[in-house]
Amino acid sequence: MPSKILCLFDVDGTLTKSRQSIDAEFEEFLQQKLKSICTLGIVGGSDLRKISEQMLGDDLIHRYDYVFAENGLVYFKQGKEEAKQNIQKHMGEEKLQKIINFALGYLSKIILPVKRGTFIEFRAGMLNISPIGRSCSQEERDAFEKYDLEHRIRASMIQAIEKEFPDIGFTYSIGGQISFDVFPNGWDKTYCLRFLEKEGFDEIHFFGDKTDKGGNDYEIFNDKRVIGHKVTSPEDTKAQLEKLFNL
Repeated sequence: MPSKILCLFDVDGTLTKSRQSIDAEFEEFLQQKLKSICTLGIVGGSDLRKISEQMLGDDLIHRYDYVFAENGLVYFKQGKEEAKQNIQKHMGEEKLQKIINFALGYLSKIILPVKRGTFIEFRAGMLNISPIGRSCSQEERDAFEKYDLEHRIRASMIQAIEKEFPDIGFTYSIGGQISFDVFPNGWDKTYCLRFLEKEGFDEIHFFGDKTDKGGNDYEIFNDKRVIGHKVTSPEDTKAQLEKLFNL
């Protein structure tokens, strides 16, 4: 194998079940076995607080050599913050409010089995829009995910936004169970590669579950700078790593 390899992981559905914590035995496997062979990195759409909760604490930025929150808009290398971008400064308040106002109006008209609170979450690098609301319970999350698979609530909402604002400069990406992300064109997970391509890796292996078109792993999974691995669960991620590196 090449001497300098990076394994870069999505979080939800790849290292953890959606919005849940990583299994302690899986984390030990990554730190004790995999880290002796290659460098470890994480790229997630959530903010650093949420990623840290799922990855067993704030020392995440020291356990993993590279941590990219919000698709890489917030970037840590070996425990030190290296870069941070701001969607408000980049896109301007007028464009942001157009999307926010349209989304709130759209959500006020649709009927779902349940609705809760926090329908739009403002992050440094994106807007996260959840038709059910992010304050729902885990049981309600699971139920909405099944409902969305049948009724395409998120996909239909994205189509409506794209029709209303065809040239506004945003990309829309479905991830996790209950929400989708809205971010400037080019600010998908490939954003983190602008930092990694300077690091001299022989190979970058990316592992993610939402790799189909419209999923938030699609762009980076298909980027020529990485070797993409589609996974179906944390257990599948571990099995693929064991096979790839003969662990």
